[in-house]
Amino acid sequence: MSFPSTELLEAVGPLPKGLKAGVWDISGEPVGVELDEIDVAIFPYMANISMLKGIGRARNLKLAQTQTTGFDGVHDLLGPDVAVATAAGVHAAATAELAVGLAIASLRGIGESVRDQATSHWNPRRWPGLADRRVAIVGVGGIGEEIRKRLEPFEVEMSRFGTRARTDEHGEILAIGDLLCHAKDIEVLILIVPHNTSTHHLVDAELLAALPDDAVVVNVARGPVVDTDALVAELRTGRLRCASDVYDPEPLPADHPIWALPNALIVPHNGGNTEAFLPRMTALLKRQLVAWANGTEPENLVLKS
Repeated sequence: MSFPSTELLEAVGPLPKGLKAGVWDISGEPVGVELDEIDVAIFPYMANISMLKGIGRARNLKLAQTQTTGFDGVHDLLGPDVAVATAAGVHAAATAELAVGLAIASLRGIGESVRDQATSHWNPRRWPGLADRRVAIVGVGGIGEEIRKRLEPFEVEMSRFGTRARTDEHGEILAIGDLLCHAKDIEVLILIVPHNTSTHHLVDAELLAALPDDAVVVNVARGPVVDTDALVAELRTGRLRCASDVYDPEPLPADHPIWALPNALIVPHNGGNTEAFLPRMTALLKRQLVAWANGTEPENLVLKS
């Protein structure tokens, strides 16, 4: 098997009996293991698909382990004979805290205050705040649930949207297909759905136009879940705000118009990138190593070979 870095291999510690590991970042040459020996490859964190194209050189690969929750494009890259396991759960707390932080920062004008600080401009004004806002969480998976838990103390009016309408132990879940019908009542739209054919440009010009004035779009999902051109067009009117961690394209080009919009708060895809990451990823990999050594199914298997 291969680890993307010496740091991660050393963090995991001694391997279970029967496992051999080397270091391979996919783009270069492996160290400590031959390409044809690799049947499990751990992908580098935040590697884009273009950085992973070298994975095809591992001709006997059986399973790829991502260090991200999402796995957009990975199946197409690997083909049908390679299984995929994700790092679901590892980033949940960090991404949830960023989602809430972005909502608060936008609703309290933190971005504007930072810009005012740069010019020594004392500029008090009344901001909406998070309390009493109508907040919709679109996506009720592990991270969506962590966002829900963190929002509860903030005295918001919360709604949740999932793939289908249903009720769970926390109450009603509305169908994502009905999101447009409820848009007029959403003041804070938090997106944490996977990117696939059904969620591509889920937030389009029609949905954005249906949101009330001063609504905030918080995207901690994937960039293409939002139609970027439509978002920029709406932001330019000054009617809406966005506070997002992900964009389409990424990285944002230096001349992209969204950089210049004062009602956009831009974070460079840092959702899970905190100091909690390495110990949580290490703990998951230790469990995965035991499963791989024993020939049992690993955690977070999303695509079977």
